[in-house]
This record gives sequence, structure tokens and C-alpha cells, in this order.
Amino acid sequence: MTNDLGVWTAEDCALVLIDYQNEMFEVIRSETPADLVELHVRLLARTARAYGMPIVLSTVGVTFGFNRPTLLSVLCELDGIEPIDRSSMNAFEDEAFRPAVRARGRRRLITGGLHTEICLTFATVAALKDGYDVLYVADAVGGRSQVAHRTAIERLAYAGAVPTTASDESSYVTGIDLVVDGGMKVW
Repeated sequence: MTNDLGVWTAEDCALVLIDYQNEMFEVIRSETPADLVELHVRLLARTARAYGMPIVLSTVGVTFGFNRPTLLSVLCELDGIEPIDRSSMNAFEDEAFRPAVRARGRRRLITGGLHTEICLTFATVAALKDGYDVLYVADAVGGRSQVAHRTAIERLAYAGAVPTTASDESSYVTGIDLVVDGGMKVW
């Protein structure tokens, strides 16, 4: 469980992005539509880059030809970040992923992933078990149904992860209000 619910800063956190691949976007059926999930994950990536937060990016099934790489629009925000491709549903079970997160040297993780009910939930619960504090960005994730997504969001909160939104997280870690005139300011 997150022990210190005080302000999280860019210096405290690493951004963990899991499976933002075309095949995952195509089947989002939860309340945040796929185009907004894409916009929100791009905002997270851009904020992390601007404030020097370490980033871990993961994909699933690319090596085996099951899925395509990270969506190009998301990848463009992550220039120089190499995705870690896995074959397991739980990123924290992957031999390259877990050490990559540990190597970032941050005990606070801001997470997003597709789908909420599988890859995000499994990785977040494993991170909590490993002693990380975790924020999950509820509007930068999506599930294959509203029920699956909502159940996973509730499960994450019960497990001890803290929900947030993309604009809140970006304002939170930077100390800057990114909402201007009702729209998102993406510098």
C-alpha cells in the first residue's frame, strides 16, 4: 500500500507504460475512448520526458508476430526509449522488465497499460507486492468492456494503488496546472 500519499514529484517517480499497441487500442470498450487514451498516454510520455522522469516501455508478442509494436504516435513521444518485448501477460514476470524498472532507481511508479484488466492489473499488483508505491492513470488505460475495466480499477484501488488522471498526474509531478480554458495544454 502507498504509505505516503503526499505530493509525488518527477524526481520521485518513473513512468511505466505497458502494451500501447494497435491491437490493444482496437478493442477498447471502456468509458474512455481509444483516441482519448492515446492522447492521455502521449501527455504522460511528454510530461515524463520534459521533466527527466525515467521511462520503461513494454510490448507483448511483437517478437512472435502476434502483435505490432507500440503505436507510432505514442512511440514518437518516446524517442530513444527501447521497448521491452515480452511473452508473458504480467510484465513483472519478465526477466528483462523487472530489472529495467529496478534500474531506474525510483520506488514510485506511475503506470498505464492496455488492457486495464490484464496487463495493467497484473503488473501493478506485482509492483505493489515488490514494495513500490503505484499511481495508475485511469484515463490513460482501457479495457475490453466497461465491466472488465471498472472491476480492474476497483481491484487496483483495493490492492493499494492510487488512481489519478493524465492531467492531474502531469500537474502533480510538475507543479504546473496543465488545464487551460477547459482544454489540455500540451506544450
